[in-house]
Amino acid sequence: MIPPPKNVKQDARAPSTTELPLDQNLGRITNSVGIPVVNEINPLTVGPHGPILLQDAYLIDKLSHFDRERIPERVVHAKGGGAHGYFEVTKDVSHLTCADFLSAVGKRTPMFARFSTVAKEMGSADTVRNPRGFALKFYTQEGNFDMVGNNTPVFFERNPSAFKDLIAVQKRDPRTHLPSANMFWDYFTLRPVSFHQLLIQFSNRGTPDGFRHMHGYSSHTYKLINHNGLVHYVKWHFRTNQGVKNLSAKHAEELAGTEPDYAIQDLFNAIERKEYPSWTLYFQVLTEKEALNYKYDVLDVTKVISQKDFPLQEVGRFVLDRNPENYFAEVEQAAFAPSHLVPGIAPSADRMLQGRLFSYTDTHLHRLGPNHAQLPINSPINPINTTIRDGPLIMGANGGRNPPYYPNSYGGPHPDPNVREYENDYNVEGIVGRYEYELCERDFEQPRALFKLLAASEQQDLISNLAEDVAMTHEYIQRRVVGVLERIDATFAKRVQEALAKS
Repeated sequence: MIPPPKNVKQDARAPSTTELPLDQNLGRITNSVGIPVVNEINPLTVGPHGPILLQDAYLIDKLSHFDRERIPERVVHAKGGGAHGYFEVTKDVSHLTCADFLSAVGKRTPMFARFSTVAKEMGSADTVRNPRGFALKFYTQEGNFDMVGNNTPVFFERNPSAFKDLIAVQKRDPRTHLPSANMFWDYFTLRPVSFHQLLIQFSNRGTPDGFRHMHGYSSHTYKLINHNGLVHYVKWHFRTNQGVKNLSAKHAEELAGTEPDYAIQDLFNAIERKEYPSWTLYFQVLTEKEALNYKYDVLDVTKVISQKDFPLQEVGRFVLDRNPENYFAEVEQAAFAPSHLVPGIAPSADRMLQGRLFSYTDTHLHRLGPNHAQLPINSPINPINTTIRDGPLIMGANGGRNPPYYPNSYGGPHPDPNVREYENDYNVEGIVGRYEYELCERDFEQPRALFKLLAASEQQDLISNLAEDVAMTHEYIQRRVVGVLERIDATFAKRVQEALAKS
């Protein structure tokens, strides 16, 4: 037995993932099916210098698994960190929703959170200029509820067919395999509705100081349904209790080189120090009539609903107090989907949300397989009672001898007509067609208000960040950027143009 090391110095910057007792004995090593291994290092050979025998089953077991230990990387939200915790209701919202986990003040629900960059790959730095994913899984008594949001209250696009394109331009050039400012700004200047999100992304909010110091948002408008079938339209806001902190462009770039896993490390170490991060949940609530008559389309994810018009209403808070024991099993295999909605919470007709209801689940079927919901991190705490059967990697009894069909004569599970899936008198009608969101002056009002809301120093940082990136593009693209900015604010556009001239 190798003796334990003495005077081991822990790297203060590194997460303490290996703090295990040095004198423990985990017993003899086995292969993947529990058969004890006689020798872990030396393969079975013909003599000391001869070939390896095919009958060395342990070597084949080990290498063949090694060849397959990577699963497909997420197309979006590839790089991230996560932690376990709980959600607790602090205010009565039972008049708004019949969702069980929101039914009473003081009620606690276990949960898991995953934070991420959105468009970058697994090996990218945590501090890149990019939106941050803000995905929460609530293990309720009525199944898993996933809130799959971001750290921005709006998004780039409002049509789901554009989702693939807006991500593609933030990936790599198909020829050079390098990030391309030309590709990025060519697309977004041809889709000016994206500039609300872009102004956030190129402000200091585009480089948050880790995961603990950023807010989270549903971005989309959802529907809440109460016990009487009454519906309200709601936006979800998760406000950090650690205070908002952002990184300057210079500091973010420095950290990308020296501490590329900065945000993951910061979250992990804070929880290890028992400095448990928390966020307070607020709702913005509109009646159906208020939603219909609001000055902006509440189903347009490129727009915010003013808090002056509809103030935040406190609901509860979540606390992250336990780090994963195994990153791959818990963070990498965690599968979040906007379609995972419990009774009392329903999707709105937000077009981008409607597209995501399909796309996220479809991604998990590709990455993890049809039984990904049976993985421990994705499995609900309430019993699964389904006729869905078979497929790769079944965990458990696969329904046993019970009939895999409905209806049946053997007491099989049955639907519950009392479940509140939709509101009373939910009615949709119209002529089928491809209806266009036409770009108009209203699409520039909120970006204009955002720019004017920024302090003078923040405006200057935004202008500098924009100019530095846009300067890497062709001149005709630069002119298009300035042209879009002129529709937002003439002075803003002029200052960016002047900064580009100096670059």
